Amino acid sequence: MKRRIVLSIVGLILGVGLVFIKPAALFAVTIDELGAEIEKLTNDLVASREATKPLETELVSLENRIQNARNGIAVAKQQIQEREEDVAVQYTLLSGRVAQQYKRSRTFSLLMLLFQSTSASDLTKNIAYGSSVQAQDNRMIRSFSEEIVQLEKDQAALTAMEKQLATQADFFAGEIDKAKEYQKNLSSKIASLTAQQQQLIAQKLGSLNLPSSLGAGPLYCTDDRKLDPGFGNAYAFYTFGIPHRVGMSQYGAYGRAQAGQSADQILRAYFNFDNYEDRGSVTVKVNNGNGINQGEVIWTGSLEEYIKRIYEIPASWPIESLKAQAIAARSYVLAVTNNGNDSICANQHCQVFKTEPKGGDWDGAVSETAGKVMIAGGQPISAWYASTAGGYTFTNSDVWGGSQRPWTKRLRDTNGDVGSFGDLLSKAYDKDSPCMYSAQGYRSQYNKSAWLKGEEVADIVNVILLARADGSTKDHLYQTDKPHPYGGEVWDAARVRQELQNRNISPLTNVSNASISGVDWGTGLTTNITIEGHSFSGSEFKDWFNLRAPANIQIVGPLFNIEKK
Repeated sequence: MKRRIVLSIVGLILGVGLVFIKPAALFAVTIDELGAEIEKLTNDLVASREATKPLETELVSLENRIQNARNGIAVAKQQIQEREEDVAVQYTLLSGRVAQQYKRSRTFSLLMLLFQSTSASDLTKNIAYGSSVQAQDNRMIRSFSEEIVQLEKDQAALTAMEKQLATQADFFAGEIDKAKEYQKNLSSKIASLTAQQQQLIAQKLGSLNLPSSLGAGPLYCTDDRKLDPGFGNAYAFYTFGIPHRVGMSQYGAYGRAQAGQSADQILRAYFNFDNYEDRGSVTVKVNNGNGINQGEVIWTGSLEEYIKRIYEIPASWPIESLKAQAIAARSYVLAVTNNGNDSICANQHCQVFKTEPKGGDWDGAVSETAGKVMIAGGQPISAWYASTAGGYTFTNSDVWGGSQRPWTKRLRDTNGDVGSFGDLLSKAYDKDSPCMYSAQGYRSQYNKSAWLKGEEVADIVNVILLARADGSTKDHLYQTDKPHPYGGEVWDAARVRQELQNRNISPLTNVSNASISGVDWGTGLTTNITIEGHSFSGSEFKDWFNLRAPANIQIVGPLFNIEKK
């Protein structure tokens, strides 16, 4: 019965349904279809992991039973050896007695025994004693022999059990390996689809014009807590940092330098790399396009002359942060241009370059680090950097998908442990950035703020509830102040409430209680949000918020908080 149950579990692992989007239709699907596919794949992954747990438990039990069997075999062997030694001793004693009895029998006669006995009672005792000793020896040998036979049977049974358990353990280990591989493939598919989903909302994110680095100029992030939208019961969704959070945080480097860290300490905090090498002899070509080998080449010069013309952070910043930026910029240009074979653009699509040298302390930082490049696996690393990570950095695959570059890392970029938003705001190395904590986007009305009314937040909750209840409605749930992105019909808040009522679900009309109910402080991720008793994962709420919220208001990162006015 147990084996049938276990095989059923194995069947569940190997038979979990998996429907992939056909390649020909991959780029024609909507975000709703992708969202449904992600949800299905995620459910499959959870089901597979849950189904694997009994196998892993059973494997541990089998391994324990195998060890117990081996221990039993060792004990049986020891007991057999001891009994065999006992039998040998007893057999020697018996042989001596038998020899003596044989000698006596050659001269034995009842007449001699009669003459040796002083009475009839003595005669009886002598006869009984001889018989008793012989019978006792025979019983003892028989008992030892039976024990040995039984122990040998037990040993054989334990040996057979060990082989059987080992076979079962190998089977379970194999099935667990298959399940793990299946789960790995699912995770890969989920990550891939998530990247495509983000592509579909990239246009709205792009409308925010958030700079990827300080090279685009000073950061302008408004703290909406200082703005009055003109209505009460207002909610704003504050994100920590701005895209893209991969590699070095420029404001983080500033904070680390202020704390006394060297350029080497700063770079090793943000990147995994082997060592530094001098690659200063390379020639760099700059184009006037928006990427590698785009547009026309407008400048050519040595690597060092190129780095002197990089305008990524203020020259007034601490010298160690300047040196870290110089090494990162030098490493980046060599990596993305294949050691100077290709041309690089001059704006923040690559890194900001001007034909005039920057001068000041920047020249000193370039000179002090002349030729210095971060190397991993014998090659310069693409040392990405951004203005503000919001206290946490991520790997390139976390943010952009694709294969992970081993020099990127997940980092809690703080000067101590954090367990609250207040801790993070006081301990993050990039806390001085104006974009460390801000609500992104605004509307022309309501004092150009990102504040939402309680009924607008209620509508976003209703949208999620309706999407959960009926996936066929998802194509109607985009933001109401813009046309449908694919030419369909967008349902307004009243229609969404009606559709929920049609499905016997009570909609919200307003919100008075909204809070972040779960945060992973290790990786920097809002994991759960609770609004009027409804619970949502951070990623689910963020995706639907970014689709439904008005104008260009968005949650632009994985770690966010709710402010109320």
